[in-house]
Amino acid sequence: QVQLVESGGGSVQAGGSLRLSCAASGRTISRYTVAWFRQAPGKERKFVAVSGWSGTIWYADSVKGRFTISRDNAKNTVYLQMNSLKPEDTAIYHCAGSAIPSTDDRSYGDWGQGTQVTVSS
Repeated sequence: QVQLVESGGGSVQAGGSLRLSCAASGRTISRYTVAWFRQAPGKERKFVAVSGWSGTIWYADSVKGRFTISRDNAKNTVYLQMNSLKPEDTAIYHCAGSAIPSTDDRSYGDWGQGTQVTVSS
């Protein structure tokens, strides 16, 4: 069974940066798609970015040019570098795993517990 563990969340001021990590165990990510989703208080979970094992990378329009998703297959970890953070980026960030890339959270069967990101103005 796959386990995904997020880390790297925290509190920053607007304009700051954070790097989230999603460490996988139970399977290799070299043939595994990993995505990031976020959920703000009282709102639906939304797609942020995805890294497909074949090289596919997609971003939500709201984070394009500010966030970068990358993977280190040797460390079995996927990262989300977040720059120029805005208060509206405040949310719990979850990583999720699937066989193929999708922006629909219903396509993902493996989920981490999430890490809190808080951006103050």
